[in-house]
Amino acid sequence: MKKAILALADGTVLEGQALDFEGEACGEVVFNTAMTGYQEILTDPSYKGQMIVMTFPHIGNYGIVAEDAESTHVWTEGFIVKESSRIPSNWRSRQSLQAYLADHRVVAIEGIDTRFLTRHIRDQGSQPGVISHLHFDPGHLVDQARKAIPIRGRDLVGEVTCHHPYQWKDGTGLWPQENGVLVSQSLEKEPLRIIVLDFGVKQNILRRLVDMGCVVHVVPASISSEEIRCINPDGIFLSNGPGDPEGVPYAVDTVRQLIGWRPMMGICLGHQILGLALGMKAHKLKFGHHGANHPVLDLRTGKVEITSHNHNFSVALPDADGHDSLVPQTFETPWGRAQLTHRSLNDHCCEGMEGVDLPILSVQYHPEASPGPHDSSHVFRQFIHMMEAFPSV
Repeated sequence: MKKAILALADGTVLEGQALDFEGEACGEVVFNTAMTGYQEILTDPSYKGQMIVMTFPHIGNYGIVAEDAESTHVWTEGFIVKESSRIPSNWRSRQSLQAYLADHRVVAIEGIDTRFLTRHIRDQGSQPGVISHLHFDPGHLVDQARKAIPIRGRDLVGEVTCHHPYQWKDGTGLWPQENGVLVSQSLEKEPLRIIVLDFGVKQNILRRLVDMGCVVHVVPASISSEEIRCINPDGIFLSNGPGDPEGVPYAVDTVRQLIGWRPMMGICLGHQILGLALGMKAHKLKFGHHGANHPVLDLRTGKVEITSHNHNFSVALPDADGHDSLVPQTFETPWGRAQLTHRSLNDHCCEGMEGVDLPILSVQYHPEASPGPHDSSHVFRQFIHMMEAFPSV
């Protein structure tokens, strides 16, 4: 197997083997603790600008299933695994992981001690890195990593958003559920029309909205508030996406102009953009939240949900003192009152908020997570109820 090198900006250099497509890639190195879902991770636009270390040691076991992709592209800059399976075992699989990475020209490396690397990132923080199958001088590669364009302040949304509006019609194929009970859509009601601002939307978010009986229109992140008002939807959805919310001030301005006009829900970057529009502040986490096993506490009920995460940034109230309050915090905005509703039980950062007398709702985690967990899927039904209760216009 061909030699490959991973070099980090702090001078750490690890040697491994190249995975099929030969090249060189640079990005911020983060670790993901999910045991499954590598295809969904690779195709999640939120990973633009990042290289992913999978902490589970054996990746590729069940191959690649076209229907499970979260977008039409692989967005991650690089892929780092301990061992990649050459023989997938799954009746739905149509391709091996190696062939998939080669087809999408993803620079990947295996044979890395991912346990050491994960602990290193946890202790030293996520940082730029370079994977190279072409050059093997450690000093040169470390220097490249140090010169990498930082994630902070960068507009990565513009690189992943759609170029033209489109309607999404596919659901998950499952009836929507509420409190574990199957519910069908009423034929007597007009379907709710939702505008999805595409900051890097995952397709399973769109599928879940269709499951809820919504007509879903996806629009570029650069759309203006005036254009959205002309469309006159029943609700506005702010999608997930990559990078720093402060890198997309145009999106923050658009959201700020629409708060209170129609019910609004945000996920991940959408949650952060809404937070900035309400007057909160963004900060970069030491090594981010990336995985499918993060416990989140609902401050209103005391219920803990296991959730899927992918974010390097978080938002907090300007006067937050360590982000350690485990009770709902109400705060004033120019449009009315809002409250923080969820906290991470790992580091207490803000994981959700809702309006007290405002039609807004957002979560930092991913309630649409595929392959899971599904503890928080009820959030979509909450958004539907918010739109149904909003006064007719």
